[in-house]
Amino acid sequence: MNRTAAEAWDSGQAYEQYVGRWSRKVATEFLRWLALPRGLAWADVGCGTGALASTILTICEPSSVCGIDSSEGFVSQARQRIRDPRARFESGDATHLPWDSAVWDVTVSGLVLNFVRDHESMTREMARVTRRGGWVAAYVWDYAGGMQMMRHFWDAAIAMSPGDAKLDQAERFPICQPGPLQALFERTELKSVTVRAIDIPTVFQNFDDYWDPFLGRTGAAPTYLVSVGGEVRERIRLYLKSRLASTQDGPIELSARAWAVQGVV
Repeated sequence: MNRTAAEAWDSGQAYEQYVGRWSRKVATEFLRWLALPRGLAWADVGCGTGALASTILTICEPSSVCGIDSSEGFVSQARQRIRDPRARFESGDATHLPWDSAVWDVTVSGLVLNFVRDHESMTREMARVTRRGGWVAAYVWDYAGGMQMMRHFWDAAIAMSPGDAKLDQAERFPICQPGPLQALFERTELKSVTVRAIDIPTVFQNFDDYWDPFLGRTGAAPTYLVSVGGEVRERIRLYLKSRLASTQDGPIELSARAWAVQGVV
């Protein structure tokens, strides 16, 4: 929502293969950490293809879930995937949410906060639409190292083109660390703010299962890969394959870390 203009965020299917399949695992651990009561009304800001919303429906027994995203493609994908009558999805801006104040019991966001240029406005809006005593929570990938799938990619890209280091998501998104996340929520005057790491396994069947999603043109790294041209793209592929693929081209076992933050309105 308000993501960098050069990045494409319009293909729900490509996103699902790229990172959606892993975000569902993080969503499960995130909701277990929150451990909130049943029967609450939830809002999912930056819902994407519905990974977090669908997990809320499965685990949390909500009264309702409303997801919002700036990408029509993602919203369409979420509607197709999730037919539960308790859920609805709409298009909108994370920094100007189209809801009255204090209408949700819980407002959450998964893997989106760093892509919104105005983190402060998004967090304030999440708090505004949440009732007093309700919960605001979010999680983001640890691009600096813990999200190994992307860390390996950017290390390869920078090895091939050192001048592109400024495009590395670890450099672009300093918010994706525990200190900045906690400070952001505290500036929003949320109470009892806590931060924790969520680590999940990300096992790829083979190198193609790792590499092919980067060709999907959806997300920061895939968009970058389109921009560099065929020769550089092939050099990045070979660099990664030499470091990740076994001689039998078997499974590639990596892990992914997200940082999660929560506070009370």
